[in-house]
Amino acid sequence: MASQPETEHPNKAFGWAAQDTSGHLSPFKFSRRATGENDVAFKVLYCGICHSDLHMLKNEWGVSVYPLVPGHEVAGLVTEVGKNVQKFKVGDKVGVGCMVGSCHSCESCSEDLENYCPKMILTYNAKYVDGTITYGGYSDSMVVDEQFAIRIPDNLPLDAAAPLLCAGITVYSPLKYYGLDKPGLHIGVVGLGGLGHMAVKFAKALGVKVTVISTSPGKKKEAIENMGADSFVVSREQDEMMAVMGTFDGIIDTVSANHPLVPLIGLLKPHGKLVMVGAPEKPLEVPAFSLLMGRKMIAGSAMGGIKETQEMVDFAAKHGVKPDIEVIGMDYVNTAMERLLKADVKYRFVIDIGNTLKASS
Repeated sequence: MASQPETEHPNKAFGWAAQDTSGHLSPFKFSRRATGENDVAFKVLYCGICHSDLHMLKNEWGVSVYPLVPGHEVAGLVTEVGKNVQKFKVGDKVGVGCMVGSCHSCESCSEDLENYCPKMILTYNAKYVDGTITYGGYSDSMVVDEQFAIRIPDNLPLDAAAPLLCAGITVYSPLKYYGLDKPGLHIGVVGLGGLGHMAVKFAKALGVKVTVISTSPGKKKEAIENMGADSFVVSREQDEMMAVMGTFDGIIDTVSANHPLVPLIGLLKPHGKLVMVGAPEKPLEVPAFSLLMGRKMIAGSAMGGIKETQEMVDFAAKHGVKPDIEVIGMDYVNTAMERLLKADVKYRFVIDIGNTLKASS
């Protein structure tokens, strides 16, 4: 018979888990492995809520294993390190993003792109090397191989650092990889949510001209005055879209709802790149001519490797790039999920795990 989550490892742990496809989160006792010689153990203080948590809680991607403890934007303080650990000591600020393992031998791993390793292990709802299921950051503690831990600079608050570990790297990586990080370029950001607002902030910090493309006219003031966007286009307004046709070097598309791509492709200059970081449920329709005329491309990007994630966090700390967050208590998390479903958050929920996750006796 399989071990119970509470007894399969030596260290007691406590978090909130979904038990079925209702996605409702409730208190959950489980266990974490002992700190191995290459491991970093830490007390979780904050965990961001990513939209993918919502999909996983309700098994909308058909891969969820229950009980499921979500959370892959995790930040806290180191409590113990294994004897071989070099980068961390007790008391250091530490973070964990979307993954906690990879094969270390494939081409992607050798190029610091563990996020594209075929054997990459997700921070939660995945099988770890010892065969046990991984549990995420909606919990009081974590243990992670040193190679998958991120150093959080002293001047970056832990609550603001948490969303950088998924939302931040997911937009920073394509800006860098696709060469959309050069001062003087003009890029569009589609959608001003958790990912979109980070794309605007990073692009501006990199010296790029930014136009936000949104269906919500009400977000214009915020995009320009609070986030530093240079301009704002309402995608449903034909004249506004026509006015910027052929003016973008690249577009970061953060929208996960189904939406037409052809109008966006029309906004690109020749050789322009439309990079998808959102994941609409239905297949995308793209007439070939919209790409042929101007040698344009549609590309994709997911997360980033550990080396680039560290680079991104250090860049954010140096340039004062922080997400706009709403800090909530653990007992509010189910309400937060309902609000997230309605896009009623500016722009990332972060759970104050340290102060509000109370184990029931």
